Amino acid sequence: MDEKLVSAIVEEVMSRIGSRSGAAPARPVSSATGIFEEMSDAIDATLAAQQQWAEMKKRQRETVIAALRRAMHDHAETFARMACDETGMGRVEDKIIKHHNAADATPGTEDLEGKSWSGDYGLVYEDWAPYGVIAAITPSTHPIPVLLNSTIMMLAAGNGAVFNVHPAAKKVSAYAMEIFSKAIVDSGGPANIISMVREPTMQTIDILFKHPRLPMIAATGGPLVVAAAFKAGKKVIAAGPGNPPVLVDETACLQRAAKRIIDGAAFDNNILCIAEKEVFVVERVYADFIKTMQDFGAVPLNDAQISALTAKVFSHKDGHVAVSREFIGKNANVLAKAVGLNLSDDVRLLFGETTADHLFVQEEQMMPFLPIVKVKDAQEGIERSVQAEHGFKHTAMIHSNNLDVITAFNKAIDTDIVVVNGASTAGNGGYTG
Repeated sequence: MDEKLVSAIVEEVMSRIGSRSGAAPARPVSSATGIFEEMSDAIDATLAAQQQWAEMKKRQRETVIAALRRAMHDHAETFARMACDETGMGRVEDKIIKHHNAADATPGTEDLEGKSWSGDYGLVYEDWAPYGVIAAITPSTHPIPVLLNSTIMMLAAGNGAVFNVHPAAKKVSAYAMEIFSKAIVDSGGPANIISMVREPTMQTIDILFKHPRLPMIAATGGPLVVAAAFKAGKKVIAAGPGNPPVLVDETACLQRAAKRIIDGAAFDNNILCIAEKEVFVVERVYADFIKTMQDFGAVPLNDAQISALTAKVFSHKDGHVAVSREFIGKNANVLAKAVGLNLSDDVRLLFGETTADHLFVQEEQMMPFLPIVKVKDAQEGIERSVQAEHGFKHTAMIHSNNLDVITAFNKAIDTDIVVVNGASTAGNGGYTG
């Protein structure tokens, strides 16, 4: 056969194949549960679903979001028990509260109102448009609250989301994904508008972050994941580290301060990044504050016990301080047992006096032991608080009735959240004031 004829035939065949594939692209793999074996399939399915979702009316989005809130309320206890069992962190009763709070307090479409204004030179209309599909990372500490919180906010704006959940919480996350996916479809939303990979790994994170059609990353996780997100060259919304300090001055109501510090620091065994991590108390009221902490059920450790706990919790690795996962999010009696103290399970918080440079003060440790540091006056307390917060600009608390001190603390600490005379949870749409 003539070589030119062969070439012509091949060219014609390839042309037909190309035109067919262009006219009818392969339909993405779909999943009724939103759970995929391959990250690439999850991404493709959510990209396709988002095209439908972006065309839906605002009231339709609101219907879907309402269904998601109901699903969280209906399964709050089951999610809590599964999360505690799988991750080994936190308390069931506190996780139930977190789940209900995520359902109630997560903002939806209410902030997405278009607006217009006119002037001498014409009319301007400002409206909102979705990014598309967002790459999302969830943590092991709060797997389902973050999953729902991200889902509601992203869907409200017309986006889709592909999740790489924390491997230590993949079972409860998959269970929640299935329930949330059903709620979305049953209320009129498209299947796979949210999705996840069944077996999350660093490799699946890499695929997710590098996908060219995902313009934004929302990462709630450890420093390695957050660092990887910022290296992807995309818009990033990420949760950074925190080490929230508390200042108690001589004008504070000690009963209220102690109770709310315990409420915040003990909540879900201190695994919230906004939780009270170290307390600076003015010398004049220090002894009374310590007694009041005990009156409200917190149990003090002596110097030897604090030293023993420090040795078990902290280690030095590659020039950095590491915190043992064995104690993160565990109940207070587990920590107490590690230093030879037998306590009942209903004890929610341990505390003890340390110096300002102690590891428990300087490192974010996420467990129900609270270091207390005596300071000369409010000014020293402010300075110590700023140093312990390390410029993370995260969260801080102050208990005072002196407006000048409160103002000075707020200006010096310069964190995103400052809670005055309340528990840390009040700064998170929390259940307590």
